Amino acid sequence: MAFASSFRRVLSSGSSVLQSQLATVRFSSTLTSPKLFVSGLSRVTTDEKLKEAFSSFGQLLDAKVITDRMSGRSKGFGFVTYATIEEAEKAREGMNAKFLDGWVIFVDPAKPRESRPPPPRQSESQPSETGFRTNKTIGWCG
Repeated sequence: MAFASSFRRVLSSGSSVLQSQLATVRFSSTLTSPKLFVSGLSRVTTDEKLKEAFSSFGQLLDAKVITDRMSGRSKGFGFVTYATIEEAEKAREGMNAKFLDGWVIFVDPAKPRESRPPPPRQSESQPSETGFRTNKTIGWCG
């Protein structure tokens, strides 16, 4: 118990130093495009709320919260696009580690989407020597 309280004390006393170092690391990369990645969004954050929060930093071209295809709920991240890189940099500095809908959000430069290989083709499964075939989603079928 004494170890836990002393450990907590060390963390709380050096938290401002840790926070400043974390902020330095997060801002070390420079923007190369006016598109920003926003993470840590609440499940109730909508495109309109995201646009409203980021519109004060410049001409906002697009604000999109990424949603799940099946449920339609937010996945907890989104993208914001500005007209210029300077406006995007202002928004990044102004909104990083701020509260939006009760959650702390983080704003980083958006990275280009990595290309993924196409999914493997579904071949017709052959029956085994026992006469059963394997269905990958259900299991054994007769």
